[in-house]
This record gives sequence, structure tokens and C-alpha cells, in this order.
Amino acid sequence: MNSAVKFWVWLQSGKLEIVKRFPPSNAALDIVAGCTGLKGTQNFEKIILLAKHMAAPEANSYRNPVFEGDIEKDSPNEKNDIALRNRNLENGNSLHPEEHDANINIEMDDQLNKHESHAKSVFHRYLEKKYDTVLHFFKKHKTIIRQVVYGILAAAYLAMVIAACTLNFHRALPLFVLTILAIFFICWDFLMAKYENRIAKSLSPFGKFLNKQWFWLKWVVSISLITAIVCWLIFDTAKQGAKQLISFAGLVVYVLLMLIFSKYPTKVVWRPVFWGIGLQFVLGLITLRTKVGFDAFNWLGVQVQTFLGYTDAGSKFVFGEKYTDHFFAFKVLPIVIFFSTVMSVLYHVGFMQWLIKKVGWIMQITLGTTPVESLVAAGNIFVGQSESPLLVKPYLPYVTKSELHAIMTAGFATIAGSVLGAYISFGVSATHLLTASVMSAPAALAIAKLFWPETEQPRITVQRSTNLGKGDSQNLLEAASQGASSSIFLVANIAATLIAFLAVLAFCNAALSWLGNMFDYPQLDFEIICAYVFMPFSFIMGVDWEDSFIVGGLLGYKTFFNEFVAYEHLSKLIQLRKNGGEMYRDGVKQYLSIRSETIATYALCGFANFGSLGVVISALTALAPSRKKDIANGAFRAMVAGTVACFMTACVAGILSVTEDPCTTLLENMTTNSTEMITCCLKLVNSANSSTEIFLKTNSNLTVTGCCKILHQPTINCSWTNTLS
Repeated sequence: MNSAVKFWVWLQSGKLEIVKRFPPSNAALDIVAGCTGLKGTQNFEKIILLAKHMAAPEANSYRNPVFEGDIEKDSPNEKNDIALRNRNLENGNSLHPEEHDANINIEMDDQLNKHESHAKSVFHRYLEKKYDTVLHFFKKHKTIIRQVVYGILAAAYLAMVIAACTLNFHRALPLFVLTILAIFFICWDFLMAKYENRIAKSLSPFGKFLNKQWFWLKWVVSISLITAIVCWLIFDTAKQGAKQLISFAGLVVYVLLMLIFSKYPTKVVWRPVFWGIGLQFVLGLITLRTKVGFDAFNWLGVQVQTFLGYTDAGSKFVFGEKYTDHFFAFKVLPIVIFFSTVMSVLYHVGFMQWLIKKVGWIMQITLGTTPVESLVAAGNIFVGQSESPLLVKPYLPYVTKSELHAIMTAGFATIAGSVLGAYISFGVSATHLLTASVMSAPAALAIAKLFWPETEQPRITVQRSTNLGKGDSQNLLEAASQGASSSIFLVANIAATLIAFLAVLAFCNAALSWLGNMFDYPQLDFEIICAYVFMPFSFIMGVDWEDSFIVGGLLGYKTFFNEFVAYEHLSKLIQLRKNGGEMYRDGVKQYLSIRSETIATYALCGFANFGSLGVVISALTALAPSRKKDIANGAFRAMVAGTVACFMTACVAGILSVTEDPCTTLLENMTTNSTEMITCCLKLVNSANSSTEIFLKTNSNLTVTGCCKILHQPTINCSWTNTLS
């Protein structure tokens, strides 16, 4: 038994030389053979092979030669294989030396791989530990870190503003003003977010006092305002002429017409009406009568024009150097795409929501309108009539009929910022277009509440309960891409509408001319019919009588087609005036006066036309299907109210527009050296020499230089014109 154990130990330890030198007894061999399943002493060699494989197993698999014996017997090289095994056993080598070396290499590689894997895992765990530590630190102090970063950026920006103002304050004045406004609104938002309740509580005694004394205070305020307006009209009429009185009378007429045809005339609340007209008047007064306001809006208009000019880079790349040969398709329509992209980005960063809420809050506290209709009216200054209701989409099923009518009226009375750039590219005054866009928002609410007064109890009365979303874009690039993609439908709709409407207009004019030829009136066309229909409305807005016929035709184009067609015709009239030439040809006036152009610009600035009627109904029905019947019933009244709101804005512009000097048009043309031209040039140069003020809207250096060349008088100082040019 002991010899069998020793023999088995020697076999397992691979000491085959000892086994060979001291062979076991038959009894020990039988015991080992019995343990391995091999019976008989004739299996000694197979036991040796088994022991060898037990001592040095193969890396990938274990092959038992015991079970290969029968297969090897069938091999023709059996004797050679046995001899090779015997020689290997005698030399103390394994049966397959190559396999043994491979096994050793594999084992060494496994050990190295395990070592390297262990080292890497330790390094990774170290990095993860450090990363978690840093992440935890940033999460713990994220507020402080954010404040530090914002503080550094704000300090850098302020340093830049101070440096710019130090170098040239006049040049940096717009940047300085914008910075002051930004600081004011940031402080305002901070104070309102943190101390709104305290501020409201501190002002509550004042509010209670006003409510208690409002019965007699409202009469004092009303009488004071009426007296101030009458006195202002008297002095202004004495200075500017009687044309302003016609515009004022037109404003009163439009208010009375809306009251007569109101849905509920006896239930009109006059606060939004008077405040809406008052806001119009204040905005117009700032823009048209004050130098600071005019310069500010004029500067803003120039910046908008410059900004829109960057569209040319994309148009030139896509359509080639001669893209301006197709002005409308490749110059005007790309502006819509560019502006839509910019608006989408501003919505993504939240700037537009912030701005709309500020404007809506002003209209809510002044006009007394509800948050929903105030936000939509404010949004219509910047976006279109089908996009602005998206700002209050969750609340549309719950608004009252009057609120729904006000939402539609605001859409008809204003234009979208995306098409504003297109109208500016036509050559229409950017200053007047921007002013009209802002002035029409309070006018829309004023007329809406006069034409359809509130008879129900609004459900949403606090603006804080309204939420304006940012859209579904995840980053700036996606927002810009969505803005560009969404404008495709708008551009295609504008192009298709213009093609269709202009084709229909040409057909109507041909048909009317054919019909009029039968009565010896071949010049009959659609414009003449519209001119006769809208001529009274244009005249009471303050348009000169000889221009009211032309402006009436433009109003007809705008109402029955769209404002694109009307502004396209207006741009031709503006260009004719700038080019100069005969004002009358065959008894027909060829272009408008500057005053008439201004009033027409304000009157056309709205989406109130029959084409937009279908757009509003379909858009609002898709957003609030449960209100389909109410939308359809109030859409036409809203279109009429939107049209009147634009007319009221034009009336305010007519009241505040300064009567142009007779020399203005003559000096702008500079086509002849007539006696009138010399007289006007003398007045212009004398005025320029005496002060920095030059004739109204005739402050072009080229005009002054041209007058100096015409005069040739040494007594007049024209040397300063060289420094201006």
C-alpha cells in the first residue's frame, strides 16, 4: 500500500525517472491501475502517460490518452509513436515539447495580463474616486461657482463698455443706453422675484385710497386730459396747419363707428379704449415729435436694415452673384428665412418670452385687459397671427368670447417680425414700420374691447399663472435649424399667394377694362373701384385730398389681397417721388406726398385681409377644437376691428406728423435750377449756418452740398459741408 502511494505521488509530481528506475510492484501497479480505471500490469505505459498529462495539463483542453488507445491502434505509425514517447520519457521530456512550451508561454501571458488588468483597475478606481470628489465639490458649491462665473463675465462686459465710452462716448452711446436698460430690467426682475409681495403690500394703502376716491378723481383726471388735448390741438394747429384736425376727427369717427356697431354697446368698458388710444398717442409723440425718440427709432431702423443685409451672404452663395436680378425671390424671401431663424434662437434662449411678458404686463396694468389677451397682443408685435396664440395654447379652451375676439383682432391689426424685414427691403421707412408695429398692439385691444365688450367672467386673471414655453429644441443649433425649416412653409405660402393674387388681379383688371370699354371707360380696373370705396376712409385719416384716391386703392389691395401687394405698390410710389420728375401727368398724380406716404405706411401695417381670415380660423381651430364655433362666428368681426385699429394708428400718425416744408420735395429731387430751387437753397444753407438744425428731413450732406454748388455766393459759408461729407 505504501509503495502504491509513493508510486502515485511520483506520478503526480512528474518524477518519471524515479518511477522508471524503481518500478512499482505488481500489487502497487494494480492498485494505481484500479484507481485510474486501467486493469492489469500491461497498462503501465498508459499509466505513465496519464501521470504525465496530470502533471502538465494542456492549456485549452484535457486529452486522456487512455481513451485514445483504440484509435492509435488503428494508426499505421503506432510503433513509431510509441518509440517517440519512450525516448521522450527516457530524456525526461514531455510527450509533445512544442505543446509544453506553448503552455508555459500562455501561463506567463495570463499572469502578465492579470497583473496589467489589476494595475489598470486600480488606476481606474483612483480616477473615478477623484472624478466623484470633483463632481461632488461642484454640485455642493454650484451656486457660488455660477455667481463667480457670472460676476467675471459681467465685470469683463462693464470694463468693455467703460473702455468704449472712454475712447468715444458718442460712438458708444447706443451700447451705453442698452447696458443701462439691461441693468435696470435685471434689477427689476430681481426685486420683483424677491420682494414682490412686500412691494405690493407697501403700495396697497395708496391703491385703497385711489379706489376710495376714484369717483371724483376720475372726473378730475378726465377733464384735465380733455383740456390738455384741446389746448395742444389749438397751439399745434396754429403752428402746423389744419391737417392735424382732420386726422383727429377721423380718430373720433372710427371710435364712434365701432361703438355704433358694437356687439354690446351698453356694456362697453371705456378704460381699455382710452388707455389704448393714449398709449398710441404717447408712442407716436415720442417717435414723431421728439428728437430723442425719432433718433432712437431711426437708429433702430438702421440697425435692423443692416442686420437684414447679412441675408445677402447666404443668398449670394446659393443663387450666385446675380441674385438681385430676381429681387423678390432671391432678395426679399430669404430675409423671411433669416428673420425666422433669429426669432427661433431668441425663443430658445428665452429672450422673446421675457420681452413679451414685459410688454404684456404694461398693457395689462394700463388697459386692464386679462393676461391671455395682453400676452397675445404683445406677442403679435414680434410674431405672426398664427404663431402668437401658441403662447397661450393651454388656456385657449377656457377664454371668454370677448378674449377670443381680442386675440384674433390683435393678429389682424399687427404684422409679424419676419415679414417686417421684407417690407423694409421694399424701400418703406423702417422707422415708421417699427413704430406702427408697436402702436397697433394697444390699438387692437382698445378696438377689440369696444367692438366686443366683455360680458363674462374671465378665468385667468393673474399673469403669473401663465407659462410661456421655450419649444422642444435642445440647443441653439437645433433651434436655428427648426426656425429655418419652419420658414419654408411661410416662404412658399407668400410666393404662392402672390403669384395667385397677382394673376387674379391681372385677370380682374383685364375683365373690368373690357367691360368699361363698352361704356367708353377702358381704364376701369380693380384699383379704381377700391379707390372709390376706400377714398373716404383714407381722407379722414389725414391723407391729402389729391392723394386719397391713390391711398384708397392701396387700402383695397391690402384688404382684398394682402399687404404684400399693397406695400409693393407703395414702394413704387416712393421710388417715383425720390426719382423726381413730373408730379402730374395727363391730370393724374404720379406719386404721394411724404405725409400721405407716412399715413399709408401706418394704415397698411396689418394682416387684416380676407386671405388671413382663413389662416386665423384654421390655426385657432387646430389649437382649440372645442371653440371652433366661437372662432368662426367672431373671425369676420375681428378682421373689421383689426382694419379699424390700423386706421386709428394712421390717424394718430396723421395728428403727430409734422407738415412738410414746400422745399422738402424740391430739395430732395435737385433736378433744376429754378427760382424756387434757389430760394429753398438759400433758406436751407442759412439755416445750416445759423444752427445745427437743417430743414425737416432734408439733412442729407449731398443736398446741402448741391445747394452750395447751385448758389455760388461767397457770402454764404459752405465750407462746413466739406467736414460733414
